[in-house]
Amino acid sequence: MRYVSTRGAAAPVSASQAIIRGIAPDGGLYVPERIPVIDGAFIRALGDMDYRSRSVAVLELYLEEFSHDELTAIAAAAYGENFDDPAIAPLRPLDGETAALELWHGPTCAFKDMALQIMPRLLTASLRKNGEERTVCILVATSGDTGKAALEGFRDVPGTRIMVFYPRDGVSQVQKLQMATQQGGNVNVVAVAGNFDDAQAGVKSIFADGDFAKVLDGRGYFLSSANSINWGRLAPQIAYYFSAYCDMAKAGLVKPGESADFCVPTGNFGDILAGWYAKRMGLPVGRLICASNDNNVLTDFIATGVYDKNRPFHLTSSPSMDILVSSNLERLLYCLTGDPAAVRGFMENLNREGRYDVGPALREQIRAEFTGGFCRDADAKAEIGRLWREKGYLMDTHTAVASRVLADLRQREGVRRPTAVLSTASPFKFGGAVLEALGAVTSETGPELVEELAALTGVAAPKPLTGLGNKTVRFDGWVEKEAMERAVSDFLS
Repeated sequence: MRYVSTRGAAAPVSASQAIIRGIAPDGGLYVPERIPVIDGAFIRALGDMDYRSRSVAVLELYLEEFSHDELTAIAAAAYGENFDDPAIAPLRPLDGETAALELWHGPTCAFKDMALQIMPRLLTASLRKNGEERTVCILVATSGDTGKAALEGFRDVPGTRIMVFYPRDGVSQVQKLQMATQQGGNVNVVAVAGNFDDAQAGVKSIFADGDFAKVLDGRGYFLSSANSINWGRLAPQIAYYFSAYCDMAKAGLVKPGESADFCVPTGNFGDILAGWYAKRMGLPVGRLICASNDNNVLTDFIATGVYDKNRPFHLTSSPSMDILVSSNLERLLYCLTGDPAAVRGFMENLNREGRYDVGPALREQIRAEFTGGFCRDADAKAEIGRLWREKGYLMDTHTAVASRVLADLRQREGVRRPTAVLSTASPFKFGGAVLEALGAVTSETGPELVEELAALTGVAAPKPLTGLGNKTVRFDGWVEKEAMERAVSDFLS
C-alpha cells in the first residue's frame, strides 16, 4: 500500500517512508491511498485474541511491507510488562450501556502509550528497510501527555534523538515533572512561552524550513515527528477500537454485528480519527462523539462547517485538550473530498486568516460522521464527583469531559445506546483537579497530590507516578516560540 499527501504535491511513498518522514515535503499529512475493508469473520477472529494479536491483525492491513512475524515481535516488545494490566487496554463496564475503555495502563499513564510504545519500533524497522544511515531527530509538540510518552518510547533508542516542546504554563505539575525528570542520553525537553498551538506551529515551521533541513543533513541528522501527524502514531490507535468492540461483545454490551458508539475526549483530532478509520474499514461503529472542553472549536466546526481559531484560549483542568488547531482534521477533509487542492485551500486560509469554511455539502458529510459536544470545566469536575459517588469509578479530567458530553447527549435525546467512553489518562496525573472534584481541600500543587488522592479514595496510584518528587529535574529551560529552531540547532550541534 502506498501513502499520499493530503495536499497532493508530493510523490506517493511506502508505509516505512511515511513513518520516517512524518510530514510530507509539501507540508501535508500522509494517508493510505485506500482504506482496507474487513468483514464479520475478521472481527469474530479478533474476539479470541489478546491485545497484541489484535493490534497485529489491524496493522498488517496498513503496513504491508512489514511481515506478520516482524509485526508480532514489535507488538510483543511494545505491549508487555511495561503495562500494568495484562489486557493492555481493558474495558470497564459502568452500566448496561456504558463502558470505559482504559487506555492509560502503560509506562506514562496516558493513552499516548498505546501508540508511542510501538511507534519507535516501527520507525527503527523502517530506517533499516530504507538503508537510512543518518540519525533521526524526533520533534514533538505536546499539550502534556504525548511528550512524556514519546520521551519514554524513544529513550536511548539507537539512531534516534528526541526533543520535546511543551507550553510553559499549559501542563499539569505531574506532566511537567514527568518530562523534566526524563532519563536517557538522547533526550531533551524545553518549555515554550505560549500555548500548545504556539508550540505546534513552531514545530511545523521547523519542518517546513528547507534550508535548516540542509544544515542538519550536513551534520548527519534529519527530522521526523512523533505527534499523531505521523501515520506511524495514528495507525496503532485504530487497533484499540477493534479491541474495544470485541470486549464490548464479550461483556454483553453489544450483540455481534450491532453498532457501538464511541465518545472521545478530543483535542488534536487524532484519537477520534482513528475511530473513523475503524468505522470505514467495517467495524460496526454507530456514532463518533467528539467531546471538547471550553476550547470548543471542534464542536462549533461540526455544527457549522466553519473552523475558526480566532477565539479566546482557555487553560482548563483537561490541558491535553487545550488546543485550537486540530491538525488531524486535515486528514478527514482529504478523505471526504478526495481533493488535495481543496485541502490546500482550507489550510492556507487557516494560516492566513485563522479560519476556513468547508461549505454546506462537506459540512453535512461531516455531521453524518460525527456528533459534537462540549462541557465547561466545572461540569467536568462535577462529572468526576458523580461517577465516584454513583459508580465508585475514578476518572481523570479528560475522560470526565467525554462522560459529561455523553450524559448530556443522552438526556437531550432520551436514548441510551451502547457506548464506550475513551478513558485517556490516569486520574492521578491530574490529582489536584480530581481532589477538588471530590470535595477535598488541599494546599499541595505537585507530586504529593498523587499520594493524597490515593489516601482519600483507597485507589492505588500507578507506580510510574509515585515518587516523582524525589527524582532529579534535568530539564528546566524555556524559550520564546521564535527561538525554537535555534534550540533544535543547539541540541543537534
